[in-house]
Amino acid sequence: MSVSLSFLHSTFAYSQQCSLGTKCVGARPYHPFPIVEAKAKTRREDRTARHSRIRKKVEGTPERPRLCVFRSNKHLYAQVIDDTKMHTLASASTMQKPISEEFNYSSGPTIEVAKKVGEVIAKSCLEKGITKVAFDRGGYPYHGRVEALADAARDHGLQF
Repeated sequence: MSVSLSFLHSTFAYSQQCSLGTKCVGARPYHPFPIVEAKAKTRREDRTARHSRIRKKVEGTPERPRLCVFRSNKHLYAQVIDDTKMHTLASASTMQKPISEEFNYSSGPTIEVAKKVGEVIAKSCLEKGITKVAFDRGGYPYHGRVEALADAARDHGLQF
């Protein structure tokens, strides 16, 4: 019993010392109630967490590479990646001239632009002999631009 009392005594003395304004180094001071801190996460951190969970299951192989989608406010990117060799086999984005010249958009890519990117990535994959891919939505919901890109790639011959 004396051991526990001495522990309580030292903890109480430490908390009294901290409340007097001296620097408390080391352990956290004693509080009668536990301090609960909020997990302030941003939308980007949430998306990267979802993406890492998806990447545990989706892997690109030479027979079936991974079609990865990245969506920013101004552009849309799609890459076909072989994860065993760490190589990008094909790519398409709104920064490429054929797509950027065809569409005049100032507020970011729309669903029509996403369909064009899906068409371009499908054609470049078929030229290189890639017919089957594993779709990696990149942590984004399968909705809107991501869904339009996937549907356009499917319509133009990619299987996933």
